[in-house]
Amino acid sequence: MENDPNNTTAGRETGRCMSVAAMQALHRLRECRLLCDAIVRADDGAAFPVHRAILSACSPYFLALFTTTLHSREQSDVLISGVGSEILLLLIEYAYLRRIEVTDINVYELLMTADYLAFLGVLQLCCDHLRGSLNPKNCLGIMMFARRVFCYKLEADSRRYLLRYFVTVATQSDEFLHLPIDELNSIILEDELNVKSEEVVWEAVLRWVNYDPDIRWHHTVKLMGSIRLGLLDTQFFLENVKDHPYVTGNESSRPIIIETLKFLYDLEMIAQRDGEVATPEIARPRVPHEVLFAIGGWSGGSPTAFIETYDTRADRWIKVEEVDPAGPRAYHGTAVLGYCIYVIGGFDGMDYFNSCRCFDAVTKNWREVAPMNARRCYVSVAVLGETIYAMGGYDGHHRQNTAERFNHRTNQWSLVAPMNAQRSDASAAALDSENKIYITGGFNGQECMNSVEVYDPETNQWTNLAPMRSRRSGVSCIAYHNKIYVIGGFNGISRMCSGEVYEPNTNTWSPVPDMYNPRSNFAIEVIDDMIFAIGGFNGVTTIYHVECYDERTNEWYEATDMNIYRSALSACVIMGLPNVYDYIHKHRERLMEEKRQKILLSETARHGQHRTALPDVHLIEDNDDMLEQLGLIENQANNDVPVPPPPPPPQPMEQDRH
Repeated sequence: MENDPNNTTAGRETGRCMSVAAMQALHRLRECRLLCDAIVRADDGAAFPVHRAILSACSPYFLALFTTTLHSREQSDVLISGVGSEILLLLIEYAYLRRIEVTDINVYELLMTADYLAFLGVLQLCCDHLRGSLNPKNCLGIMMFARRVFCYKLEADSRRYLLRYFVTVATQSDEFLHLPIDELNSIILEDELNVKSEEVVWEAVLRWVNYDPDIRWHHTVKLMGSIRLGLLDTQFFLENVKDHPYVTGNESSRPIIIETLKFLYDLEMIAQRDGEVATPEIARPRVPHEVLFAIGGWSGGSPTAFIETYDTRADRWIKVEEVDPAGPRAYHGTAVLGYCIYVIGGFDGMDYFNSCRCFDAVTKNWREVAPMNARRCYVSVAVLGETIYAMGGYDGHHRQNTAERFNHRTNQWSLVAPMNAQRSDASAAALDSENKIYITGGFNGQECMNSVEVYDPETNQWTNLAPMRSRRSGVSCIAYHNKIYVIGGFNGISRMCSGEVYEPNTNTWSPVPDMYNPRSNFAIEVIDDMIFAIGGFNGVTTIYHVECYDERTNEWYEATDMNIYRSALSACVIMGLPNVYDYIHKHRERLMEEKRQKILLSETARHGQHRTALPDVHLIEDNDDMLEQLGLIENQANNDVPVPPPPPPPQPMEQDRH
């Protein structure tokens, strides 16, 4: 392209269009000192002949310098004080060629000089370079530098990075140890500080204080006021905060300690308090950086388009109003690219879909994208890099062994090598560290499967791996800590609460602890570094229960239930949404009051005339749904698809009927 005399591609990224050949010719004239009409001198004495028009077109600084009427004669020999010859030459060459090499070594000096001489294009390139090089060890330095040179967007981006990766920054960065007290305090005050637990914030404060304890220990109390102490575990607060020497040795800590103790102990008595209870600042949850979306599924005898998001910090599910106008679907897959959620395949009670829908979580618009080559209900979906893979499934007649991938840039699906086995109702996950996709279990039309395959996109080949310990259809699998976790499913006899984990290095499976609830056809995702199992069918009824697994403790924990019960749903996680507030709990000051109302409702139900346990505060769609949640009617024990009154809609699968 550079040798093409008609090439006009340079500068299009910034909306400009110019001839590369013409600019190269002008640059050669400068190097040969032809037609030059000015000399620009560096601080160290180096002189560079230039064409004033070229520099003026690139830099408002030089335009003003060469066109000012304040001098009696034209400026044609100018000294740029404070600028070395190496940096000045780079900027002059950029003015001619619109290209420059920005490196980690020259970026700071180059940025300051570009700002001084108003080379706005170079300034942007330097900011982009620093933004692209952000890591936990340098983000604080870049943020402070950007503030000094008034690069506000770079400062904001650096701060956003710092808040997102605060845990790593606070434990690994040397820059963190040198923060001024006011800067540290402003950081830990932020609602957007991305911490799973306030214990992390306390430990970060201690690391900072311990770097220079003789000088800094008295700052502990000020910093305590910025920690959400009410979110700490009571035992941790009593043992690690209240009795810490930095706290007990400072009399001014007493009001904070008393306020926190009062809150923590009142929390246990919340149901006995009269009137509305506000959530104090010390217990307001921070804003999550990840949002989990649960989309569609089967609920109340029919497919649903219901969407809800999970706010991990507030531990609440929030209804999303922007459902797909094309209608509901179940037994589908979801995939995330950027801020877009792709909903792939599925079933609506009548039709088996090859269609795919895309929801932009920022604009909140739905659109149709290219359909798959095959109809795929019970499809397995995974994302590797920026490519979406859809595998297996059921088209209404046959279980598929075909697989295909979606290129979102060209909006095209293309077939890849078929799997070794037909499988629907399987589950797939990508291991980015290996650049491979694993698919587990499923149903082949005759039996539930325990076989596992791995796909290598470089060779376009599927390879059989060691089989799972159990047969699993309606299973869920997820990549977690560079391993493949397979959870739940139907073994041909019953729904399972067991799970197992695959170690790629040894090609072996080992058990993991059982979930609290047996379930098949449920959603699974990793958020807050834990595996979440969401909804599903337990063999008797569709459920809305959610639980999470933490590998560090090797335990499952109960989480807040969804708003509606459903199976055959799919879930995905979006990181760093610019409009995250649209998808989280809106009234964080009311969380304690909501908890109080929930306790009162439970106590009323427990002591009421009907002693059947009521579900927690959920959306009850109609009377049949209420009866079903109370267990007073049966929700088809032998199939994940609830059967409505006759005539029933076509069922996507029959493997659960015996």
